[in-house]
Amino acid sequence: MSDRAARREKGALRRHRDFNLLWGGESVSELGSQVSMLALPIVAVASLGATAFEVGVLTALSTAAFLLVGLPAGAIVDRLARRPVMIVADLVRLAALASVPAAYLAGALVLAQLYAVAFVVGLLTVFFDVAYQSYLPSLVGTAHLVEGNAKLAGTAQVAQVAGPSLAGGLVQAIGGALAVSVDAASYGVSALAVMLIGAREPAKVRGADRRLWREVGEGLRFVFGHPVLRAVAATTATANLFSSMIVAVEVVFLVRVVHVSPGVIGLLFAAGGVGGVLGAVTARRISARLGASRATIAGILVTSGTLLLPLTTPGLGETFFAAGSFLFGLGSVVYNVNQVSFRQRLCPPGLLGRMNATMRFVVWGVMPIGALGGGGIATALGLRPTLWLGAAGSTLSVVWLLVSPLRSARDFPAGEAWGAGERRAPV
Repeated sequence: MSDRAARREKGALRRHRDFNLLWGGESVSELGSQVSMLALPIVAVASLGATAFEVGVLTALSTAAFLLVGLPAGAIVDRLARRPVMIVADLVRLAALASVPAAYLAGALVLAQLYAVAFVVGLLTVFFDVAYQSYLPSLVGTAHLVEGNAKLAGTAQVAQVAGPSLAGGLVQAIGGALAVSVDAASYGVSALAVMLIGAREPAKVRGADRRLWREVGEGLRFVFGHPVLRAVAATTATANLFSSMIVAVEVVFLVRVVHVSPGVIGLLFAAGGVGGVLGAVTARRISARLGASRATIAGILVTSGTLLLPLTTPGLGETFFAAGSFLFGLGSVVYNVNQVSFRQRLCPPGLLGRMNATMRFVVWGVMPIGALGGGGIATALGLRPTLWLGAAGSTLSVVWLLVSPLRSARDFPAGEAWGAGERRAPV
């Protein structure tokens, strides 16, 4: 179907078999990931006696690969068919996570294994995420990018509603280590769904003399040569740096300071997913009403709800955590749906992998730094002050957008606006 014909069919993705396979597989995978996201830190704290800093290390290792291999991953993905990359990434993540319940049943589970699993899963997530964000435009066409991203974001947020509650219940019922097996199985479902996609990508034509680091440089020049992409990268990186400080200590804070059970922790985390679902459902309407650039700024402003998290106390005071999580989920999805769709429309197809990898390198590469910093600050100053610092820094991330040309625009500029055209890297 051509893009012009697609525009005449509102909601056509509901009848798009290949997109629905990708969407369904990714939705199941997201649900499973929510289980491990809660189960692994709880295993570390409750079963292995991990300190706040050790949990920070665990959190850092889950995203360290974006910093270590994020840039070359984009160039590698641009050289390969993206669908096989996604299948291999799912299968290796399945094997890594399945080792946790296996070691537990054998009485051999140690913190070092959790570290290794977190790193391996993070490494393959780098390749999967870069591949799937680069694969989507060829799968659905540019006319349906906002709809496709909104649907993917929406089910990811539904997973954040159901996942923590499921994880909390599973951890209480069968223990955290065995609960991780649910995440392992979810990657098997995702791999099968991607295998069943019928569409094939166009053959890649690339000169034999292309060097990996030259291609990496093209992605860097494209992102940092465009004033809006540069501002989006800085905003997202700042928000992720400080929110990673929060993620690194929030489970420890809820367990040791607020004295919350795993089941209640799941419910509190689910509030963020509820906000995210609302954000995904309303993202297109907000964008149409305010304009995409204003919707992006509004979204990042709403994430300042994290300022409520440090106010959490036992009993009714736990609603502060739920409300802060809700606002963060709402704002982050509205922000991400709009800025990711803009990036995908702007970028030439042959550069999508490197553009996405460059953005991921910048905005996810800071996360292990934030997580390690959060663990260290919590050890030195305490858990609640660390939450305050993380929330304040995340709130200030909007400054990058407010000092960019985006401040005075209603919508994102066309690809050639603001000098972007002459700065495009060769493909």
